[in-house]
Amino acid sequence: MSLLEIRDLHVTYRSGGADLPAVRGVDLDVRAGETVGIAGESGCGKSTMAGAVLRLLPTGTKVTGAVRLAGEDVLTMSWGRLRAVRWSAASIVFQGAMHGLNPVRRIGQQIAEPILLHRPGTPAKKAAAHAGDLLEQVGVPAWRAGSYPHELSGGQRQRAMIAMALACEPQLVIADEPTTALDVMVQAQVLALLRDLVRDRGVGMLLISHDLSVLADMCDRVAVMYAGRIVEEGPGERLFTDAAHPYAKALAAAFPVIGDMASRRAPRGLPGDPPDPRELPSGCAFHPRCSVAVPECERIDVRLRPAGPERATACVHIGAPSELEVAQ
Repeated sequence: MSLLEIRDLHVTYRSGGADLPAVRGVDLDVRAGETVGIAGESGCGKSTMAGAVLRLLPTGTKVTGAVRLAGEDVLTMSWGRLRAVRWSAASIVFQGAMHGLNPVRRIGQQIAEPILLHRPGTPAKKAAAHAGDLLEQVGVPAWRAGSYPHELSGGQRQRAMIAMALACEPQLVIADEPTTALDVMVQAQVLALLRDLVRDRGVGMLLISHDLSVLADMCDRVAVMYAGRIVEEGPGERLFTDAAHPYAKALAAAFPVIGDMASRRAPRGLPGDPPDPRELPSGCAFHPRCSVAVPECERIDVRLRPAGPERATACVHIGAPSELEVAQ
C-alpha cells in the first residue's frame, strides 16, 4: 500500500463570483522511501495540490476526491484528528522560509513547538535539546537555536524549516519549492540534505519544483502538471531526457545541456502563457501553445494513457483513444 494515495482530486477556488478550477482530477501515489516530483509552471496547481494533502487551503475552497495518508482519508478527518496528523504523520517545508517562520520567535522555540504539542509530557528542556540536535543534523550549529529568523542566512533558514518538518518524525514530507531564492551552491546543499533524509529515514517525499532538471536528479518518479492536471508521469531521469508530452518536452528544453560541443544546446523558451482557469480552452488545455497540435486537440480532452514501461502521458499523439476521453 502507498504511503500517500491521491485519487480524483479536484480543488476549486471561488473568486469574484466565479469558480477557478486549480486542480482537475489528479491521481498520484507516494511510497515510503520514494521521492516523487511535481513539475510545472507557476499556476499549474502544484502548491494547491500540496496544500490539499494537509488541508491547508483557504476557507471556502471546494475540495473533492480522496487523499489517503497511510490508508486514512485526510479530507474526511475531524479537526482533532487532522491536528494530530499534521507534523507527526506528514509535514511540509514551505516555499520561502521567511514566510514560514515566525519572525519574533527564536528558531529553537519554533522547532520545539510541534514536539511539545504532539508529545504531551515532554519536558521543555528535552524538547529544546532535541531542537538543537535537529539543527545539527541539517547542518546548522545547535547554538543557532537561540537566533531569530532574520539573523540566519537564507540557506540556514531553509535548513531550519527542514529541521522543523522532521521534529515529530513524520512518514511523509512535502517540500514545496524548498530551494527558492537560494544561490546555486546552497541549493545543491539543501537538495543533498533532502536526498539523505529519504535514504536514511525511509520517509516518502513529495518534492515540488518548476525545475525539471532538479527533479530528474532527485526523484524516483516525476509528474508534470499543466492547467491543474497531470499530463505526463514517469521515471525522473528518463522523463527529463525523453519526454513524450509536448509540454514536458518544452519544460526539459528550457534548461541548458552541459557537456561537449556536440551535445551542448541553448535553452528554448515556450511561447504564450498558461490558460486562465476561468476560461480553459476546449479539448487539450495545452493545444493553443502546442507546436504539434492537430484538429483533434481542440475537441478531445485526453486523459493519461500508457506511454511505455512505468510511463503515462495525456496526448492525442500517444497511444489509442479511450472511453475516458471526453469529446468537447
